[in-house]
Amino acid sequence: MPSTIIRSIAYVPERRELEVAFTTGRVYLYRDVPPEAAEAFRAARIKGRHFNARIRGHYPFVAGASAEP
Repeated sequence: MPSTIIRSIAYVPERRELEVAFTTGRVYLYRDVPPEAAEAFRAARIKGRHFNARIRGHYPFVAGASAEP
C-alpha cells in the first residue's frame, strides 16, 4: 500500500543504513538499523505508523538535503 508521507525507502545491509525519503522532499539516513528492522518496515502495511513506532527515535540519523520530488 502506498504511503501518504513516505515516498521511498532503501536499505544497504553492508552498512546497516536505512534511507527514508518523505513526500515533503526531506531525506533521512538512519544508521545501525538491523536487517530485520528494515525488512519489517518494508513489509509494513501502514508505513507511516510503523516508522513512527519502530524507526523514529530508535536509531541515530542524519538529516539530508531535500530530494527532488
